[in-house]
Amino acid sequence: MLTEPYMQHAFTAGTIIAVISALVGTFVVARSYNFLTHSLSEIAFAGAALGFWLGFAPLLGMMVATSAAALSIGALENAKVRSDNVTSAISAGAIGLGILFLALGNSSSTAATGILFGSVLGISVGDIVLLAVMAAVVFAIIFLLFRPLSLLAFDEAGLLLSDKKKGALRIVFLLVMALSVAISSQLVGSLLIFVLVTLPAASARAFQKSVAGLIALGIFFALFGTWAGLALAYLTNLPTSVFIALIEVGIYLLSLSLAKLE
Repeated sequence: MLTEPYMQHAFTAGTIIAVISALVGTFVVARSYNFLTHSLSEIAFAGAALGFWLGFAPLLGMMVATSAAALSIGALENAKVRSDNVTSAISAGAIGLGILFLALGNSSSTAATGILFGSVLGISVGDIVLLAVMAAVVFAIIFLLFRPLSLLAFDEAGLLLSDKKKGALRIVFLLVMALSVAISSQLVGSLLIFVLVTLPAASARAFQKSVAGLIALGIFFALFGTWAGLALAYLTNLPTSVFIALIEVGIYLLSLSLAKLE
């Protein structure tokens, strides 16, 4: 399996995606941004479809669309406006625009399937480089702002910053979240982004309490699901996202069961 170049590329990309998704997902779950993750996934679909229509990389389209949406949502949040309804409207509109862009670009059903469910088995070296650059940016931001981001996610009341600085930090986090959504879409597609961004971190909460422990266990769960999913996809010739989703959901349900026994 690993002697095949395309599987080597898939495992490399999958590892990068799993680590970044679980890392960011720890903060996403702590701030209860699960719904926002789902909305950004739909916005990412529109961005990727726009890329297909205009002839540039779908990943770049996802990055631009989700970042713009994150900035808009951050502005609403900082203005203390109830953003749930606006976010729902934006995500619904994004789905419609995504379908329109695919139609205008005469995109094939294969292209649409790749956006919705991921296409990591066909990933190129250039795609891996772009993923690595985006992942490095996300990792650098989290590393440099680890303490304030941890307080923002887990204990915002203890974050001794002015409202203006807190607002800026929220926007930075939303941008990091937008990048992680764009990154994870390459593996599981825009429809199943929440599988890697939220489920590993949510599963880890049943076993760990410290931020470092949550991150480490979340990354382990994400890597296990990704590697096992890629191997099963190779053996069965079925979509990778199917197996990753089922494995991560299984881990989450098991963690809930074990938590109830304690």
